[in-house]
Amino acid sequence: MNVANITQSLEVGNVSNAVLQLDRLQDQQFANYLGTDLSQQPVQSTESIRDTLGTITQQTNTKPAIVYTLLLPDQLEIVVVTTEGTPIRKTVPEANRQAILEAAFELRQQISNPRFRGSNQYLLLAQKLYQWLIAPIQEELAAQNIDTLLFSMDAGLRSLPIAALHDGEQFLIEQYAIALIPSISLTDMRYIPLRNSRVLAMGASQFTQLNPLPAVPLELATIAEQLWQGQALLNESFTRTNLIAKRQEYPYQIIHLATHAEFNSGEQKNSFIQLWNEQLYLDELRTLGWNNPQVELLVLSACRTAVGDETAELGFAGLALAAGVKSALASLWYVSDEGTLALMTEFYQHLAEVPIKAEALQNAQLSLLRGEVKIAEGELRGTGALRGLELPADLAGVENTDLSHPYYWAGFTMIGSPW
Repeated sequence: MNVANITQSLEVGNVSNAVLQLDRLQDQQFANYLGTDLSQQPVQSTESIRDTLGTITQQTNTKPAIVYTLLLPDQLEIVVVTTEGTPIRKTVPEANRQAILEAAFELRQQISNPRFRGSNQYLLLAQKLYQWLIAPIQEELAAQNIDTLLFSMDAGLRSLPIAALHDGEQFLIEQYAIALIPSISLTDMRYIPLRNSRVLAMGASQFTQLNPLPAVPLELATIAEQLWQGQALLNESFTRTNLIAKRQEYPYQIIHLATHAEFNSGEQKNSFIQLWNEQLYLDELRTLGWNNPQVELLVLSACRTAVGDETAELGFAGLALAAGVKSALASLWYVSDEGTLALMTEFYQHLAEVPIKAEALQNAQLSLLRGEVKIAEGELRGTGALRGLELPADLAGVENTDLSHPYYWAGFTMIGSPW
């Protein structure tokens, strides 16, 4: 499947055919990177996609849409599939490939740099990218009451912090729950509620060659013992052997790993999750058996992705796929220890309250954006049950922090199924 075939279908007005070709193009890119074709089954028709989205609407009372982007040398193509009618196609001539990639790279740089946490200079780029990627389809999304967007992004846009796009008044995350998918045929579209599930929470606070993560013991204990039901294992217990054995003892549906993880350029084995005594490489994740029975959600709470590198992007956007899990929550850049603790504790509180994972993430991000969560006087002050969580001694002296800047929340991304 090549781009010329897709553009030909678009030019003759056969948008439904272009959707199937776009999906297969994405399949090919991820199959080439992962070294194997992991698609459940190729999408046969846009009608089947609509039916699937309709089923999700009935089960979750949400209204999802799938947004495909295709970057061409002279324009941006956007194709949207919803539960109603034929797919929508929009062409944005001013957003040629070079212009949109430069803007996306620069926005990511401005938001993710901790030195700019007090600045809103990113807004110009956030608004420009909104005008290119969202404004052309906004009217149709509003007409159908869409509240959840699944983005199947072209290469170069998979590490864009989509949640931070801005319409001049609001961030995108204030309008929609968001997920990043490789393609439809590479996404498990079935819905299973998580309310009664258990979490296996593992991580490390000390490392021989990487920076310490002093909030991890508090993060694991709070998630596994206060906010959710489960088991927490720290430092010396955080091994590959335990990771496999604990999941064999009990089929945990959520696996939470509070540790360093890196999505680097090049092949899969350049990207890794740091365990206590070794690195677990991306191409080894499938050996952990997380697809049998299926892990519903993998959370990596302290990861980062190489900016502007298409293979690093494939590792990030393909995380759920590579691990054999249904959904993954990971970050595009490493946020401060206390910022990560804030986002993660909010996420698990909301996960117990709303039907889908992407909405739980959206609500957590909004809690930070709206200043409902902050660091003050050595405490994390959040919503819900966590009115005040005393920070560990290593962070006790951390300055009072307003967590509303997108640096703290926009990098966290739901990958794979939003539900």
